[in-house]
Amino acid sequence: MDPDGFSASMFKWGGLAAPPPPPPPPPPRELGGLEELFQAYGIRYFTAAKIAELGFTVNTLLDMRDEELDDMMNSLCQIFRWDLLVGERYGIRAAVRAERRRHLLSADASHALDALSQEGLSEEKDAAGSGVWEMVVAKQRRRSRMASMDEDDADETEDDGGNERQREHPFIVTEPGEVARGKKNGLDYLFHLYEQCREFLIQVQNIAKDRGEKCPTKVTNQVFRYAKKAGTNYINKPKMRHYVHCYALHCLDEETSNALRRAFKERGENVGAWRQACYKPLVAVAARQGWDIDAIFNAHPRLSIWYVPTKLRQLCHAERSTAAAASSSITAAGVDHLPF
Repeated sequence: MDPDGFSASMFKWGGLAAPPPPPPPPPPRELGGLEELFQAYGIRYFTAAKIAELGFTVNTLLDMRDEELDDMMNSLCQIFRWDLLVGERYGIRAAVRAERRRHLLSADASHALDALSQEGLSEEKDAAGSGVWEMVVAKQRRRSRMASMDEDDADETEDDGGNERQREHPFIVTEPGEVARGKKNGLDYLFHLYEQCREFLIQVQNIAKDRGEKCPTKVTNQVFRYAKKAGTNYINKPKMRHYVHCYALHCLDEETSNALRRAFKERGENVGAWRQACYKPLVAVAARQGWDIDAIFNAHPRLSIWYVPTKLRQLCHAERSTAAAASSSITAAGVDHLPF
């Protein structure tokens, strides 16, 4: 045996190269703005990453309906076996709604956005030293201030107060059964809109029952949003709240309502004057039933779904106080003239 060959073979055996190192892990996938959209709503980073792996982006989520958002979350749980928290489900919906409002405001209130952008620069500079997440929180705070410029989501409040803003009336005074001519609609059409709102409320209630959510009992902003999605843009909160007492008079005392319509049509009065005149007969109805206008609305099947206008409640309270003062003065006068 050649010792040189043996040593050479041993040298070659020990000189084998070490196995190559494992490849570096792939860089984390860009979330396409999802982390910024979800951070202020308690959505975990890995949940946003799973949504991005499914191919969803911020623009895709904004264009999806609520039903499609539910389908996306169900797919996330089924495909990845991901334990999606209950709070994350609500947080995803809330984040999408807030982002939609921000886009609407950016189109309709550019002057407000310019003022907020100057304030946002200083906030971002302050948050730069604290990290990316703090900067996102600062942006979300600005969005919340911008969202406050939108419609009030407190459904229990009533915006038909004493200081009513002037608006052009889209209706004309017509007699019962009369078809309006021209660009404006008649009062029969106005009352028909309230019946449509009632149908939309029933549909919203059925959807809420199917989802196991809280079921609204009155016409709220949720119903108006549903009507808008259904394509009935002519049904909106300001218009329907503006004439709800006129519809109440039509439901409670149709004969008086028809007589009032005929009288104002003969005099050529506009619908604004007719609207103001509808308050007095309603106060008289409340006087005959103990001044409880809320009970009167709740007892009527077509009015129970509407909030009592603030102005109507104030007029009933003022008239009740006046009647009480008058009765007390009459009683005092009778006591003074008692024979002794």
